[in-house]
Amino acid sequence: MLKLEIKRPAYDCLIDLQIKQFRQVMLSIIRLTKEPYPHDSQKLAEYPYHRVDIGEFRIIYDIVNEETVRIILVGKRNDGEIYKRLRNMRPLQ
Repeated sequence: MLKLEIKRPAYDCLIDLQIKQFRQVMLSIIRLTKEPYPHDSQKLAEYPYHRVDIGEFRIIYDIVNEETVRIILVGKRNDGEIYKRLRNMRPLQ
């Protein structure tokens, strides 16, 4: 099982979710520690990240040194806001 790291922008979105949505998204995040590349994950074209959709939300993540799942962003999947936020972020180390 991989370690889990949640970056501040993802954390900020998670704490604003309603309980039902929070549980749904967190279960998906925990599953990523066991299966980092589920069948429905996709590599983002312009970034070194992957995405997975859960309900109405999208999780942007990457794998660090094959031992840590790093959650970059969480946001609504039906609007382009999550990608705007991703473009405005500083590159991660």
